[in-house]
Amino acid sequence: MRPEDILVPTPVGVCCRIGGFYIDPTQAVDKAVITHGHSDHARAGHRAVLATQETLDLMRLRYGENFAGSTQAISYGESVALGGTRVTFHPAGHVLGSAQIAVEANGLRIVASGDYKNVPDPTCVPFELVACDVFITEATFGLPVFRHGDADAEIVKLLHSLALFPERAHLVGAYSLGKAQRLIALIRNTGYDKPIYLHGAMEKITRYYASRGIALGRVELARDASKAELAGAVTLCPPSALKEVWSRRFPDPVTCFASGWMRVRARARQHLVELPLVISDHADWDGLTTTVAATGASHIWVTHGQEEALVHWSITRGLQAQPLDIVGYGDEDEADGVRENAEPGEAT
Repeated sequence: MRPEDILVPTPVGVCCRIGGFYIDPTQAVDKAVITHGHSDHARAGHRAVLATQETLDLMRLRYGENFAGSTQAISYGESVALGGTRVTFHPAGHVLGSAQIAVEANGLRIVASGDYKNVPDPTCVPFELVACDVFITEATFGLPVFRHGDADAEIVKLLHSLALFPERAHLVGAYSLGKAQRLIALIRNTGYDKPIYLHGAMEKITRYYASRGIALGRVELARDASKAELAGAVTLCPPSALKEVWSRRFPDPVTCFASGWMRVRARARQHLVELPLVISDHADWDGLTTTVAATGASHIWVTHGQEEALVHWSITRGLQAQPLDIVGYGDEDEADGVRENAEPGEAT
């Protein structure tokens, strides 16, 4: 059996015809297997959804109770039979509940990674390397220029700025699911115990993380704080809010943005970022290449990102590699979560 007999890219996403399902489909389908809760992978409207409990909960928070016709929760390491395949979920280390999906049939194993990172993150289960014949990898940061470095060192930069400018608010743009909660946890790991403030768009997801036992300390809504309380404090918000009317109530804000894209200075300037923080929830170039090699896969399929460079790197190592060119995947929307959860009086 060839890999293409098990999984095949289509305009809707990766399809398993013998199993009767799609992985992270970009349009509504009868049966969807979802890697994680970001909006470019987890969409509403499917007739049936298989995902981890955390991903299902996050989809319910974002899209409402009726986001799918039916749902089935699966745990890491658990396998289910779908048609002529066996499907197993493994940790991806991207965000809470994120998973790699291993699809096996006739002795062939294909692993669809979704989004992943292989560095420590206190808010989710670590990435698990899964040996396979075919590895479907993301390539969001699939260029050698992207080497993210030490996230803890970036947090030290933020706290140093707080100490230097205690009269200024520090507004940190961060994606609402995963990045914001990871930043809070990293800040807490330094011993910082002051309140951390949130844009209202981040409240539900952050409270959910806390309900799952993630230690985030004292987290409060920025709208309930006085201008004096916001001075010298950290406030997290969706990146788009940095440029909105909402940000004008903060005292002389230091504009920060936590993203792997902050490795590119032009990106920081484009976003008018004063303090770029290179912190990513995706694998960097070294993480991608190390993982591709370690899976032992002879076939590498590359999707959503800088596909050409990683395909070329794989081919020069004797691997069979190809881009999938699926439209609809990419880095999670910068406005992710703003409109769905914004509260009265908050600009979106």
